[in-house]
Amino acid sequence: MAHEEVRPEHSFFWRKLHSFTGIFPVGIFLAEHFWSNSSALISSEKYNATSRDLQTLPWRLFLEAMGIWLPIAYHGVYGLYIWWKGKSNLSQYPWVGNWMFTIQRITGVIAFVFIGWHVYNERFATHGMSTFQGMVEALANPYFLAFYFAGVLASSIHLGVGIWNFVCKWGLAASARAQRAAGYLGVIIALTFSAVGIAILLSIRFDIRFFNYYAK
Repeated sequence: MAHEEVRPEHSFFWRKLHSFTGIFPVGIFLAEHFWSNSSALISSEKYNATSRDLQTLPWRLFLEAMGIWLPIAYHGVYGLYIWWKGKSNLSQYPWVGNWMFTIQRITGVIAFVFIGWHVYNERFATHGMSTFQGMVEALANPYFLAFYFAGVLASSIHLGVGIWNFVCKWGLAASARAQRAAGYLGVIIALTFSAVGIAILLSIRFDIRFFNYYAK
């Protein structure tokens, strides 16, 4: 009697890796990116100086490839695969987990498209020489500005929900109370990143320097 070959289940590993890369290093990169771009809130000179420092890092190409491009590509592509294979029962069972799952999928697609476009436009199209004036000219286009707003909000919300998902999936929040607390943490992170990102966009687009007094 022939025995059916049992194939090992690899999806658990890939899903864990997908969850992990969403925080380390993709989430860390997003936090650093918001932090460095916050120099626009001080002055255009500060923004250009910060950009120049990042553009002249030693081993820059290696750091970008291993710490940004490959992790983002894996996290985004595998996330699209999960979306394609997954099924939401939100209409039948509108529980918090289903809402989180649906929000995570929608914002993930928007964020993936936005980050991919942003990396290409600001890293490759400019040969890594992005400047404050270049951002001013880009955001003068209302369609680009709207796209940036959507991308910033989607990325911020995706990170917030992703942190809640990561904490629960990795067993860091086992009880219902801990998972609720993780949910609140995710909301705080999503709101904080959204506020910072919008402040940066408004600062560049409308020449508002919220922290200009730092430079005086």
